[in-house]
Amino acid sequence: MGCLCPKVREALTAEDTTQPSKYSWEKRPKIDVKDYTIANVKNTTMGRMPGTVDGQQFIIEKCEDTNIYIFDHSASVTIDDCINCRIFLGPVKTSVFVRDCKNCKIMTGCQQYRTRDCTQIDSFLLCTTKPIIESSTEMKFSCFQYYYPQLEEHFRSAQLSTFNNNWSSIFDFTQVAGMPNLSLLPADIKVEDYIPLPTVEPFNSLEIDTDPLRSVVPVTLGSRERSSEESCLMVFFSDGSSHDRAVRFIEKMKTEHPEVSLLQSSEVEMEKDEVERVFGSLSYQAAAKQGPVIGLELCGDGVISFCQNQIVNIMKGTTGLVFVSQNKALASKQIENFFNYSDMQMKI
Repeated sequence: MGCLCPKVREALTAEDTTQPSKYSWEKRPKIDVKDYTIANVKNTTMGRMPGTVDGQQFIIEKCEDTNIYIFDHSASVTIDDCINCRIFLGPVKTSVFVRDCKNCKIMTGCQQYRTRDCTQIDSFLLCTTKPIIESSTEMKFSCFQYYYPQLEEHFRSAQLSTFNNNWSSIFDFTQVAGMPNLSLLPADIKVEDYIPLPTVEPFNSLEIDTDPLRSVVPVTLGSRERSSEESCLMVFFSDGSSHDRAVRFIEKMKTEHPEVSLLQSSEVEMEKDEVERVFGSLSYQAAAKQGPVIGLELCGDGVISFCQNQIVNIMKGTTGLVFVSQNKALASKQIENFFNYSDMQMKI
């Protein structure tokens, strides 16, 4: 066995002590879980301002009679053992789990929303998959309806489309025949009656609005009873500004034709076979290849005529493409085919 001479050993030792560590995990900033936890608070207002969570996991537990506001995007959120709380969560990239909670109001946008062993929870959701309740009773649901200046960017950071919303398609794992555990809240409620606007610093400095006309998420009727048998499918094809055009169209319809309801929306990539099945033609195939399309189902007496006239104004000066149902006979099948395909693409 060889040995190193003293000078060589000394040189190697000096080199080892002067070389900085190159392990990747040593370069990561240390996370203090307490910065991303709200626990054991009562009769107060708590929360986080934009930029303070920045995609981390968040925990809310054992809170009572408290208003909680998270004005930022998160990776995932768990809410455990809370009573009589009002909770707003900015966009959550993956899952929101609510467990062992009672008489709470919750608003959030997420990929998956699930409750277990809860009672009397009112949920205002954007959920890209079907919300799930398990061993839970007296659960009520409505559409996400909120605005603050950073919210749209927070949805992008959480990789959630504001058009992919299945808030009213709830699945009950423990349903008993004749004993419904869930219902939908009325369409005309005021969100601030359930989740009040914050009045304490620093949250009251944010420009917050619960008016459906300003909501970052399009407010949909969901599976509530519709006001008309006439429906229309509109599809905005991707061209870099389709999102803005869809938003502008919805705003126009709400202000100029309030009798028309937006039932559901979806943003989805379309395959060749589905293009032909939905539109009855392959002429839209090239446009569908450009990226995800945004589909809207609207209903109301005269809705097809309203949509056809309104889209002429929306499309002035643009080169984008929009599909509008031609008549009532075709619209029903087009809507069925488009949203059935969208459901199949849903990530569980």
